[in-house]
Amino acid sequence: MASSNRLRVGFIGANGRWGPNAHAPALQRLPETEIYAVCTAHADTAQAAADKYGVKHAYSDVKAMGADPQVEAALVAVRVPAHYVLAKGALEAGKHVYCEWPLGANTKEAEELAALAGKKKLQTMVGLQRRASPAYLYMRELIKDGYVGQVLSVNMTLMGSGVLTRTSDRTWQRDVTLGANTLTITFGHVIDAMCMVVGELTEVSAVVSTQVPQWFETDTKKTVDVTSPDNILIQGRLESGAVVSAAVGVHPYLGTGYRFEIYGKDGTLAMIGGGEAGQEARRKIMGGHKDDKALQELPVPERLKWVPEEVRGLGPSYDVGQMWVRFAEAIRGGKPVEPDFDHAVRRHRMLDAIVRASRTGQRQKVVL
Repeated sequence: MASSNRLRVGFIGANGRWGPNAHAPALQRLPETEIYAVCTAHADTAQAAADKYGVKHAYSDVKAMGADPQVEAALVAVRVPAHYVLAKGALEAGKHVYCEWPLGANTKEAEELAALAGKKKLQTMVGLQRRASPAYLYMRELIKDGYVGQVLSVNMTLMGSGVLTRTSDRTWQRDVTLGANTLTITFGHVIDAMCMVVGELTEVSAVVSTQVPQWFETDTKKTVDVTSPDNILIQGRLESGAVVSAAVGVHPYLGTGYRFEIYGKDGTLAMIGGGEAGQEARRKIMGGHKDDKALQELPVPERLKWVPEEVRGLGPSYDVGQMWVRFAEAIRGGKPVEPDFDHAVRRHRMLDAIVRASRTGQRQKVVL
């Protein structure tokens, strides 16, 4: 894509954490995109962000940025409770929107945003960035091409490390109603990646649990109650008939990491490591068939790596950059893109089914 045709992005959340760490380095280095404007909650922080990124246009209100005809697409990279209002404002202004995952604090918000985008006929993307990960894309190809034959069973575990103490500005996620927790984010990302590779869940049993019900705030010296879950365990069946077990937990110390295993009639495929955001370089694909003595590493083809070398070495910018390549091409070409806001709604509904299964103790149908 010629530099004169780079997608002009309005960056909402330019002084946050994830946006500057993951999105900004990619947007600045990809030939398909540029940071054209920044938007934060205050005029001074907006100007500071504009100075940091070397852009001329700084806004402290999403409506003002939306009124700028040169902004083609908005990036919403802020805390989850603000996703709905900011994404809605950008859509109403006629901007294509990339919003981080989860799309809303709940399914209703996600549904409303998807409906508005459809009404406005705008391109959207939700930040389930493993769908642009070269490693996961290759696994999906291998399954589709019959590497393991008929898929019989799938097992996925991600055991991460958390903390029992944190500062008060980092304890807002304790409230499950705000929509940012281990279920929606950590589990949401890896279960979406699993479904991308092996197909959708059709029925599920689950335990969604809060094993650590209090956190200690080191600055206020207060102990605060936690309603957000930290352990999610599911069993279910895929649309193909394969059975699935998955467990995701965030524990105080020394999590053992990630394994994603697929067993079929003709072989075995696994990804070991790289289960967290920004860990593309750690994703090792292993595979083998009946007469193999052991699983062998399967290198990911270069054709699935769309970002320049300099972006591949930037950790969280790798698969985020891959997403922006896909999004820019979709906007310029007027073609559908995955994962869009409609996809986000399906994933929100799946998480709702998992929560219902846990609360009722009864297996649930997953209606997407």
